[in-house]
Amino acid sequence: MAVKTKEEILNEIKQVASEYGKDFVIAFSGGMDSTAAALLCAEALGKEHVELVHVVYGPYTYSNALKIVSDFAQKYGFKLTFVENLGQEKIWKTGPSCNMCTKTVKMGTVLSYANGRIVVTGSNSSDTWGKTGLRVFNGMYAPLGDLSKDEIREILKSYGVTIRRIGEHSTREGCKLKHLLKPMTNPSYHGQATAIANELVLKYFPEGNEIANVKIVGPLSKNIAVINVKPFRNEVHDLADELRKVEVIDEVVVADKPLILVVVANPSIYRVEESKFWIAEGKLKPEFAVPIKIEWHESKNNKLRTFHVVEVREWTTYENEKEEYWENYKKNLDIISKIQCSCTMPSVTPATRTK
Repeated sequence: MAVKTKEEILNEIKQVASEYGKDFVIAFSGGMDSTAAALLCAEALGKEHVELVHVVYGPYTYSNALKIVSDFAQKYGFKLTFVENLGQEKIWKTGPSCNMCTKTVKMGTVLSYANGRIVVTGSNSSDTWGKTGLRVFNGMYAPLGDLSKDEIREILKSYGVTIRRIGEHSTREGCKLKHLLKPMTNPSYHGQATAIANELVLKYFPEGNEIANVKIVGPLSKNIAVINVKPFRNEVHDLADELRKVEVIDEVVVADKPLILVVVANPSIYRVEESKFWIAEGKLKPEFAVPIKIEWHESKNNKLRTFHVVEVREWTTYENEKEEYWENYKKNLDIISKIQCSCTMPSVTPATRTK
């Protein structure tokens, strides 16, 4: 497929505006994709026709994420609106589901706010949408379409823009709730543990992190906080001491050696190898600071819709298995890059087409 030039993208944006209306709403996270989309739309249509909308997830939004998007809007002269939605708590009640949150909470909120205006997303060739070849779908428009991450970086470079990171991950970042690896049946217990722990980790490690998070695992009656910081720093132990003082955290584990995660999963996941592969290789392994091995079990709880990490322990046989582990890890990297990610397309009422 031929690489689309910046000029061609700008012309396409103008064409979409002529068909669907010239006022665009950007689903704006502050990351490289939505930032590039915002800058391109502003150049094509003028900033007066572009509004940034950032969905706030209450305590599950990083405090520095709000500052990052606010600073960008002020610096580059964009109108910015914050819209709050705590719908994640209902979704997470039946188990972790970033897909569903993206689909209904994030994009659904922006689409509702847009009220018929076209909603622009940062979806690109690495996302589900990019693989469809569609540009406008269900009221949303993806100007980055078939662009790669490297091509998006070149666009940002042409505008002289550097992306500020939240600090939890060197590439894909999100809200704190993705670190809750079990159902949130009690937001004031499970949710609060996740929110407090992942705000604290960035207090200790605000920058220079490949990984910086605290995973909350364990049975529903026990919150186990697993600290993941890469590269490892001695201050991790200071963070561990502070987390042990948090009332809603029952146990703290420092991920400084290989771990085994015991995971129970809904039968629709447990019985499908591709689903287990994606959870293990695409979601869990990239966000742990140490090698992990997963022990899968089929759930008998009909309320669990996805999965639940019920136990964590040291992987004591890692030295005997590490050669096979790393061989499989490297082999799976290529497979992961071809698997559809969590950027899904919600079923919503299409934007009104102008005549």
